[in-house]
Amino acid sequence: MGIAVRQPAPRNASIRTAPIRTSAGLVEAGLAEASALPVLEQVAASFAVSVTDQMAGLIDPTDPNDPVARQFIPAGEELRTTPGELADPIGDGPHSPVKGIVHRYRDRVLLKAVNVCPVYCRFCFRREMVGPGSETLDGAELDAGLAYIAEHEEVWEVILTGGDPLILSPRRLAEIVTRLDAIPHIGIVRFHTRVPVVDPDRVTPELVAALKGKRIASWLMLHANHWRELNDTARSAIARLVDAGIPLLSQTVLLKGVNDDAETLTRTFRALVQARVKPHYLHQGDLAKGTSHFRTTIQRGRALMRELRGDVSGLCQPTYVLDIPGGHGKVPLTADYLAPDGEGGWTVTDPRGGRHAYSEE
Repeated sequence: MGIAVRQPAPRNASIRTAPIRTSAGLVEAGLAEASALPVLEQVAASFAVSVTDQMAGLIDPTDPNDPVARQFIPAGEELRTTPGELADPIGDGPHSPVKGIVHRYRDRVLLKAVNVCPVYCRFCFRREMVGPGSETLDGAELDAGLAYIAEHEEVWEVILTGGDPLILSPRRLAEIVTRLDAIPHIGIVRFHTRVPVVDPDRVTPELVAALKGKRIASWLMLHANHWRELNDTARSAIARLVDAGIPLLSQTVLLKGVNDDAETLTRTFRALVQARVKPHYLHQGDLAKGTSHFRTTIQRGRALMRELRGDVSGLCQPTYVLDIPGGHGKVPLTADYLAPDGEGGWTVTDPRGGRHAYSEE
């Protein structure tokens, strides 16, 4: 698109650069104005800040609307809370029978082994639960979580989330996967992560090997919101996972000012597919506190999905979903293409609005 951005310099993966974790650090790095420091510090007092050098290197500091900066650099709008916003917008709490476990759907559970991330997204639905100093499961708590999973034979899939599970060491990840592998009724372990995009040097051969069990299948759900995140370094990290036989899906959040136009979504989903990642979910923004400036309307999201449906490869089509507040689960928000015609048949609407009679006889 002709946007000049600073590319992260080639690095030795054994020499890691610490993320920027303070408002003053953002100013020092040229990612925020010094005049904004008092407001940034107010935001940081409530919601954690962390920007990896990978993401910092993709930001154009001369662009006030930079889509990468908007995701990770705190802003004064976060201090504004609307009446419908919630501390736990998708209702993890009521479905947490054991610390670190969320059992919302019958055949799968979340296992939140860690509550820290390499970066903190400004729109995160768990933004009040994650960050430096947040609790990580200790040995006894992990044992209790795994015991719950073992006792519930209806559970077929375990989703490691948090926080970002790939921030754990390969040794710790391998231990968790091995213990899940030993539970006969578990068929899949899924990892929800930003790491291959925001901190790709973590995706070492040792980490990749740690994700794979002997019996259960390992899947990875990558969170990416903009095609700019998928640069050469990120694609190389993704390739290390795919080449090892780990299938990758993606989830994207529909964000005002970041990706809420058909061109950006198209470029993002095409970039993911080219990297061998199948777009799976496009999330309507959750009602997390201080995130109203990111949320589009559902009407807007449905219109964008209709635009994509007409002219973009089916491989690039995620399901547009809403996670219903209160812990009631996800539902698709896709447009209704089918309606009864009143005579025993159907009227089908094509992606461009044309209506067509259809009979099943």
